[in-house]
Amino acid sequence: MHTMWKGSISFGLVNIPIKLHAATEDKDIKLRQLHKECHSPIKYEKKCPVCDVEVNQEEIVKAYEYVKGKFVVLEEEDLEKLKKENEDKAVEIVDFVKMEQIDPIYFDRSYYMSPGDGGSKAYSLLRKALVESEKVGIAKLIIRSKEQMAVLRVFENTLVMETIHYPDEVRNALDVPNIPSEDKVTKKEIDTAILLIDQLTANFEPEKYTDEYRSALLELIELKRDGKEYVTSAKKEAATNVTDLMAALQASIDQTKQPKQAAKKKRTSAKTKGKKEAL
Repeated sequence: MHTMWKGSISFGLVNIPIKLHAATEDKDIKLRQLHKECHSPIKYEKKCPVCDVEVNQEEIVKAYEYVKGKFVVLEEEDLEKLKKENEDKAVEIVDFVKMEQIDPIYFDRSYYMSPGDGGSKAYSLLRKALVESEKVGIAKLIIRSKEQMAVLRVFENTLVMETIHYPDEVRNALDVPNIPSEDKVTKKEIDTAILLIDQLTANFEPEKYTDEYRSALLELIELKRDGKEYVTSAKKEAATNVTDLMAALQASIDQTKQPKQAAKKKRTSAKTKGKKEAL
């Protein structure tokens, strides 16, 4: 697994050399844009609209737009100096908290952490302490010139660092329009909804969830490449904006019962067949 960052974890006077590895990967299918006439890839150029010329990388400077059309230009030397002043290759744990106190809206990206040279014992110590205390570490670090907040936790015997958003990066939920202020639902509707939730409740098994669109797109690409025709499957019945909540809830419950009943009939049929063969 590729090492993307090297540094150390520090909490108190304990220092653990570590390596960072991306824990997830983007499996989106990247589609190129081609010229329809000749199927050549489209080229994107950096061009100044005022000078009407193509601009080279060395002619480009970075700037902050503080009001529309007005910029503060930042010299590369200033940015490098600022980067070096803050680029301490350490993950500093500033607090330990209960995981349930952190809402998932704060989470961003996941990274596996492996011990660096001579760090195995201290790595094991932190891992064991987090498990037994049932807490996670809140840390700060610099990645790619940006100060990040992060959560350190244990996942399948491996330390994981989850970068999290700062509070001012999470938009206020009160600004979301058209949220009903009161729950204008009846007790019967609530009970039926909870019954539906119970019917659909299962253990979380991530392996059973797949990206159906990506699979279909890959199949289409393969068929197109082989010059074969692509046949689409029957569409699922689209959900409608049902105003009769009770009817919709009851229909949903009946729908969840059907696969279970079919599976039960299948098992009963198999048992009956087995008894007949035994006779």
